[in-house]
Amino acid sequence: AALILHDDGADVTAQGMANLIKAAGCSVEAYWPMLMAKMIGSVGMDALVKMGSGAGGGGAAPAAGGATMGGAAAAGGDAGASKEEKKKVEEEEEEKE
Repeated sequence: AALILHDDGADVTAQGMANLIKAAGCSVEAYWPMLMAKMIGSVGMDALVKMGSGAGGGGAAPAAGGATMGGAAAAGGDAGASKEEKKKVEEEEEEKE
């Protein structure tokens, strides 16, 4: 609701958000629009949007890919070794040519 109001150029208020939520046929606890409006008033909607769209938001990638340090340890600690072996093989093939 806050994004809709912001995109429309309207003031982002608790009442405006509550009206949009109700018009959409949804419901939230009464304190949420008030808290959001207060946060938007102190931080600013543009700043909040930028926070949510910045780099580093790929929190699910390490869990799925296991490419972090913990993932290498969980994979037996040889994740880096296979890359080194692959690189050596490529270098040897280049030397043969």
